Amino acid sequence: MDSCLMIWSMRPQMRAYRLEGHKDAVMCVQFSPSGHLVASGSRDKTVCLWIPSVKGESTVFKAHTATVRSVHFSSDSQSLVTASDDKTIKVWTVHRQKFLFSLSQHINWVRCARFSPDGRLIASASDDKTVKLWDKTSRECIHSFCEHGGFANHVEFHPGGTCIAAAGTDNTVKVWDVRMNRLLQHYQVHTAAVNSLSFHPSGNYLITASNDSTLKILDLLEGRLLYTLHGHQGPATCIAFSRTGDFFASGGADEQVMVWKTNFSAADYSEVLKTHKSGANVDGTHRNLPSEMDCGVHLKKTKSPDTGRSHERREDDVQLADTLEHIIGQLDVLTQTVSILEQRLTLTENKLKEFLENQQKIIQNKEN
Repeated sequence: MDSCLMIWSMRPQMRAYRLEGHKDAVMCVQFSPSGHLVASGSRDKTVCLWIPSVKGESTVFKAHTATVRSVHFSSDSQSLVTASDDKTIKVWTVHRQKFLFSLSQHINWVRCARFSPDGRLIASASDDKTVKLWDKTSRECIHSFCEHGGFANHVEFHPGGTCIAAAGTDNTVKVWDVRMNRLLQHYQVHTAAVNSLSFHPSGNYLITASNDSTLKILDLLEGRLLYTLHGHQGPATCIAFSRTGDFFASGGADEQVMVWKTNFSAADYSEVLKTHKSGANVDGTHRNLPSEMDCGVHLKKTKSPDTGRSHERREDDVQLADTLEHIIGQLDVLTQTVSILEQRLTLTENKLKEFLENQQKIIQNKEN
């Protein structure tokens, strides 16, 4: 493994930037939400903050006492959370690179740490077979998920902030509700350890990368496997959607980085359903599909030719498809209703927090 970063431009005939500064293998990298900075973590125990340009100016700071496995910016680009083999999670200010605090209840390597979209929570995944939720303000662990048979390689917040997904060495992907602290979905679609995952910005899809060399796209609304993608020769080690969801990139042990184009982000969900009428599953399980996608082309499902089914069978299929479309229509209404309730709950929480803060100020004023 080399110790440099490569930043590629998606525009034709634009040169790539090679950023050198780490003294050992680079384990993780992420752009800030603003796109003005890049953070990287390395086996050399340091974190680098880079300005992505030809000069490749960087600030290096000693972050941990062991390999840095994960770096992640808060949504406002003001904070950075890092995770390390030294069993700790650390939070830093970005502009001053100042250490703020450490979270240290894990008892083994910490593979990944992520801010929630609102910045209030931190989720972490460790080799101690737990996924922990932390309150950033109180700096306390508020819940530990111990569902995985193995340990979690990766954890990610849903764009809505209401749930997290974890990629496990037991070949599974699990989605937990962080408000009720309960398991929502459990996918067993890979035949080897799952290394990485990423939510589509819409929150409707989840993509995973595994040691079985495949990428899988999961439909979270239906709770099923949507696509299986082949491309890497060997383990697929990382995966991420672009900020708009129009593309996703995958990296593998074959030293290849692949950029893929999606087409479901702009499609109406009912239209997506129409291309997958046969065998649609809404019971929270998965189904293997024969569909695949080549790197750089639109997602599409391959259809087998009609083998001479009877007219009655075709009519039954049409009726089944209509029934499924009706069910999905009702699910869409339910999803919208849940979204509205979540917004109201957030508003109520904010008002309650404001009330409690005002009460605390009143008590402090009386004491003074």
